[in-house]
Amino acid sequence: MCRPYPFDGGAKEVWLDKNTGGLCFSISSKGLAITGIDDRRYWNQISTEESRFHTVAYLQQIWWFEIDGEFEFEFPKGMYSLFFRLHLGRSSKRMGRRVCNSEHIHGWDIKPVRFQLTTSDGQRATSKCFLDNPGNWVYYHVGDFVVDRPCELMKIKFSMTQIDCTHTKGGLCVDAAFVYPSTIGTEICKLNKLAGHH
Repeated sequence: MCRPYPFDGGAKEVWLDKNTGGLCFSISSKGLAITGIDDRRYWNQISTEESRFHTVAYLQQIWWFEIDGEFEFEFPKGMYSLFFRLHLGRSSKRMGRRVCNSEHIHGWDIKPVRFQLTTSDGQRATSKCFLDNPGNWVYYHVGDFVVDRPCELMKIKFSMTQIDCTHTKGGLCVDAAFVYPSTIGTEICKLNKLAGHH
C-alpha cells in the first residue's frame, strides 16, 4: 500500500507513507473545481514529469482566482494537514536542463491568497499567504483537521481564492491538493522555511 492507489478515474490517490505508516491522500488539479478552467484564454492543462499525476493546470491570467475541492474519506484517527502544491512560473526542459519561464507571473505580491478548510463535523481553518519563490514547487499549508472517530466518513471542503478584481494575476501552476498526517505536515512546513518560503 506504499504504492499509490488511484481512484475516481485517476484524479485521486491514497497511499501509506513508508516511514511513518500514516495515510496520505491527494487530488489532482483535474479533480478540483477551478473557476474558468475550460477557457483557454485563462487556463491550460500542461503535461509534466514534475507532477505525480503527470499534468498540472497553468494559469496565464485571470481576475477572479478561485479553486475549490471536496472529498469524503474514512481517515484513521489522528491529526492531518492539508496543502496545495503550487509553482510560480512554467517549467520545461531545454537541452536536458530544467528552465523556468516567468513571463506570466504577476499579481501575487499585491494581495494574499486566502486558504480555507471545513469538515463535516464542524472544524474550520483559514490562513492567508502571499505566493512567492518562483521556479520552485511549494506546499502551501491550508490548515489542519482532527479525526476522532475512525471508520466514519468525513467530508472535507477546502478552497484557495484571490478575488480582488482590481488587478489580474497569473503565471501559476497548480499541481494538486495533498493531505498528510500532521507529523509529515510539520516537516513540510520546516522545509518550506529552509527554502525561504514563509
